[in-house]
Amino acid sequence: MLIYLKRNLLAVVCVAMVFVSCKKNNSEDPTPAGNNKKGIQLATDAKFGSVLTDKDGKTLYFFANDAAGTPTCTDGCETAWPLYYSADASTDLNLNKAEVGEVTRADGRKQSTYRGYPLYYYAGDAAKGEIKGDGVGGIWFVAKPDYSLMLANAQLTGNNINYTSTYAVGDGKTIYLTDSKGRTLYAFAPDKNGVNTYTKSATQEGIWPVYESEVLNVPSAITKTDVGVITVATISKKQLTYKGWPLYYWISDVKRGDNNGITIKPANAAVGSVWPVLQLNATVAPAQ
Repeated sequence: MLIYLKRNLLAVVCVAMVFVSCKKNNSEDPTPAGNNKKGIQLATDAKFGSVLTDKDGKTLYFFANDAAGTPTCTDGCETAWPLYYSADASTDLNLNKAEVGEVTRADGRKQSTYRGYPLYYYAGDAAKGEIKGDGVGGIWFVAKPDYSLMLANAQLTGNNINYTSTYAVGDGKTIYLTDSKGRTLYAFAPDKNGVNTYTKSATQEGIWPVYESEVLNVPSAITKTDVGVITVATISKKQLTYKGWPLYYWISDVKRGDNNGITIKPANAAVGSVWPVLQLNATVAPAQ
C-alpha cells in the first residue's frame, strides 16, 4: 500500500512539473496570439510580402504626400483614410521597434509612424488582411518594413523659390523618388547607364553621397526591374540605380522632404538640368 501511494505521489509531481514547464514556455512565446497582440504587427501577404497591420490584422498604409513626416491627410481625406494610432509598444519581435514612432497632428491628435511615415487605414478594407488601398491615386501604398525606395508627392523648392515638375517657377506637386525614410534622391545628368561619372573621390562623395541599398522592395507604382545596383569602384560602395541612373543624396538637404539640390548648377544652366530629382517618367539613362 505504501509503495502504491508513493507511486501515485510521484506521478502527480511529474504532471505538475510538466504543467509549470508548459506555462513558462507559453509565457515566453515571442509571438503573442489573438487578443494578446499589441501595437503594430507584421503580416505576410501572398502579393505584397511583409506588410504592417494593427493588432487585429487590419492593413496600414503610407501616403506619398507625407514624405516630410507631417500628416497631410485631413478633413474629408480622413473619411477614406482614417489615421492609425496605438500607444502600445509592438509585441511583434520581428518588427524593428526603432523604426516605430508617433507624431502630433495640427489638431493635437497623435498618429503612429513607421520610418517617419504617418500610418493610415483604408476605409475600403472591410476585413482583416484586405489590401485594396495600395496604389490609389498613385500616392497611397501599403505600409511595408522593407521598401528600398519610396515616392514623395511634394512641392519642389530651392532658394525659397517654388518649381513645377518641369522646373519652371511655380506651384505644384511633383512625384519623385526618395529613400525609404523620405530623403530626396537625385540623378547626375552627365552619368551614363549604370555608370557613376561623378564620384571620383571621398571628398566628392561627401558632397553628393551615393545612395547605398540593396534592391529589396519598391512601391507598386515603381517597376522593380527599373531598379538596380552598381559598384562605385573609387569609393568601394554599392549604389542603387533607377532606369540606369545612379542615385545620390544632396548633403545640404538637412531634413526629410528637402529637395534643394535641384538648384545646384553652373551659373548659365537651368534649374534641375544638372541634379534633377528622379521622376517616374524619367527617360532611361544613355548608354556609354
